[in-house]
Amino acid sequence: MAAKTSKSQSREIEFEISSGNVFADLELPNPEERLTKAMLAIRIAELIESLGLNQVQAAARLGIDQPKISNLLRGHLRGFSTDRLMAFLNALDCDVIITIRPAKKNRSASVHVLAGA
Repeated sequence: MAAKTSKSQSREIEFEISSGNVFADLELPNPEERLTKAMLAIRIAELIESLGLNQVQAAARLGIDQPKISNLLRGHLRGFSTDRLMAFLNALDCDVIITIRPAKKNRSASVHVLAGA
């Protein structure tokens, strides 16, 4: 029995170029704060992994309980302020440096988090 073949239909895919902040693209409130917290949480997760810490060990090091570590590692950041996340980075032996400068003329002012190794 011969296999049936069908002609594929060409469909145009709609897309939108990102602004660089998914939270702004989704029109969520406080997109800059959300992106900052997400970037800090990603770096915390990377550090926990690179140090070989399990969630209980990480919780002890950061002074919180294990369920909060679980939330942090899964991106559930509602209960964490930016200040608290920066304190966690300090507890993981990282410096946090904040630089303030005038915005470039061709764009509006914004917040950027740069995480280096």
